[in-house]
Amino acid sequence: MHDLAKKVFVNALISKDYLYLCSVKIIANNDMRRLFILTALVALNMTVMAAKKTMVRTNRPVINRIDPTDWYVGLKNPTVQLMVYGNGIRDVQRVTTDYPGVTIDSLVRLDSPNYLLIYINVKDAQPGTMTLVFKEERGKRKEESGKRKVERELTRVKYELKAREMSGDKRMGFTNADVLYMLMPDRFAQGAGHNPQVKGMRSYKEDRSKPSLRHGGDLNGIREHLDYFKELGVTALWFTPVLENDSPDQENGFSTYHGYATTDYYKVDPRFGTNADYKRLCDEAHAKGLKIVMDMIFNHSGYEHPWTHDMPSKDWLNTPEWLTEEQSGRDPMTGFAEKSENSEKSAYLQTSYKLTPVLDPYASKVDLKETTEGWFVPSMPDLNQHNPHLMRYLIQNSIWWIETVGIDGIRMDTYPYAYADAMAQWMKEIDEEYPNFNTVGETWVTEPAYTAAWQANSKLSTLNSHLKTVMDFSFFDKLNQAKNEETDAWWNGLNRLYNSFCYDYLYPNPSSVMAFIENHDTDRFLGNGRDTLALKQALALLLTVNRIPQLYYGTEVLMNGTKEVTDGNVRKDFPGGFLGDTHNCFTKEGRSQAEQSMFQWLSRLLHWRQNNEVITKGSMIQFIPFNGIYVIARQYQGRTSLTILNGTSKAAKMDVGRYQEVIGKAGKVKDVLTNRYYDLSKDLELKPRQSLVLEF
Repeated sequence: MHDLAKKVFVNALISKDYLYLCSVKIIANNDMRRLFILTALVALNMTVMAAKKTMVRTNRPVINRIDPTDWYVGLKNPTVQLMVYGNGIRDVQRVTTDYPGVTIDSLVRLDSPNYLLIYINVKDAQPGTMTLVFKEERGKRKEESGKRKVERELTRVKYELKAREMSGDKRMGFTNADVLYMLMPDRFAQGAGHNPQVKGMRSYKEDRSKPSLRHGGDLNGIREHLDYFKELGVTALWFTPVLENDSPDQENGFSTYHGYATTDYYKVDPRFGTNADYKRLCDEAHAKGLKIVMDMIFNHSGYEHPWTHDMPSKDWLNTPEWLTEEQSGRDPMTGFAEKSENSEKSAYLQTSYKLTPVLDPYASKVDLKETTEGWFVPSMPDLNQHNPHLMRYLIQNSIWWIETVGIDGIRMDTYPYAYADAMAQWMKEIDEEYPNFNTVGETWVTEPAYTAAWQANSKLSTLNSHLKTVMDFSFFDKLNQAKNEETDAWWNGLNRLYNSFCYDYLYPNPSSVMAFIENHDTDRFLGNGRDTLALKQALALLLTVNRIPQLYYGTEVLMNGTKEVTDGNVRKDFPGGFLGDTHNCFTKEGRSQAEQSMFQWLSRLLHWRQNNEVITKGSMIQFIPFNGIYVIARQYQGRTSLTILNGTSKAAKMDVGRYQEVIGKAGKVKDVLTNRYYDLSKDLELKPRQSLVLEF
């Protein structure tokens, strides 16, 4: 009895359990039966505690991923944010590395337990693979010099630091010497070996009969047709976003084929290909003298991005409160409220799509909030660029793609919807690292003063955006009105274009304004028709004025369509880009007579424009439309280009004497559009809607 009691006492003391006290009382009462029960309980308690200790030893954090996936040494900003994803990873107490030249500056723990931000400095580091060691502290150990924290390694991961292909100043962006060709990867062409059903993706299908579902175009399809772009004469390719959009198809027949709902910022959508495919496309394009412009979105992400349902911090998204509502009363694709009690009570904030409050000196708070904090649609969570850790993530992401695949430019979607100060910070850092790189921001307001205020160094704004290039929505708007009008003596027709160019004094750099006649968000210029006279006037103007011109895929072969029913109708498949197409516009033989005529006309103009300093460096002189005729001259080092447009549906006579200041003593001159010659020593007879581009 005495020996048994002693064992109980010892075990109880070791376990530090309250059962120890019970054992004392029981033994004192000499209750043998209760003693045996207690002994069993103590043994069970010790087993449980031993199991817990084993669990602590084996329950190491699992790191699911780290963004960026790797990084580059030699950048001007040596600080790198590593976003570590993993269940419970926030509670890691210390991260170390012994890699030469790398220091760990800080750990940032946010609201979610599943993220840990590690800020490292790689200023003195060389390329190679470093090891990050994740540790926990376990009490203190007494040493002669005092107590010291005891650490235990939890896990370790390898992280690669890469060498750059070139310094930032050697990366040359697009300029007004380029012509950008915009296309949608899903709708342009499908490469050999395309997989119509990629495993692991959320529910989707490829169905070319449905305008709002995926059609199966991919990056290899684009790469296989690089020679087509060379034949046409464009010099840069802008794709709509190619990053992963892992959102399921909607029951109403919509999908994210367009690419504007990112679910992984470091991964090409597997339906388009791989990061390696993207790199190969860029490399082969560069070998052919073509630049690549990447479409990015900092305003919003996709609903299926991990950030939506596990926000790193409470302020990672703007107005996220509605996400916890069981019923929001909102259409999942349009964002518009149903007329129901739920929609009236929902905390969901819809953007107004009105961008003027951002610069309006009299803007109300409610209007400004709707613009910058409202969601584009419920399926695209609005990112809060005022969160410094989120903004650092996005800045690094753009740098990573420049370094990794070698893009030559960025087109930033929905630019004014994001916070202007944060976007200026991004642009400033990009410009400092890549002084010859270029970024164009989508600034969809049709007034030149608004657009000009967004350009770098604008005197119209108190904040320097550092954004080199803006999009000329005024040109687009005025041109698409003018095409349906007669040019009169005052405001209508081509007068609209004249009056738009009048405001170029507002731009710090008019040569770095991107003009276009259509894009993926507008009706095609041809609408549902094929008015080639109007189209030729639009293109002749676009390609000869003081702008960076942008074309939309298929216009060269008379692709048309409107948005009346769905956006998909202005984003049709390029003829010949897909297996089974009987109509192939990639070849002369496959085009109809009308398509070949238009292709040939535009190709001639594009090739003439290449390396033409009169267009890229020359001064611009415009004349008020007179007798329905609009004339623009470009002049450089004694050479002249004269764009002449008859803006009426009737024959018109051009009084050459009125334009003597730019014509000078020129006699017979060549029209680059037709290779025909005209005599400028006498008045010109112009056909209805005729276009001329004369050089001398």
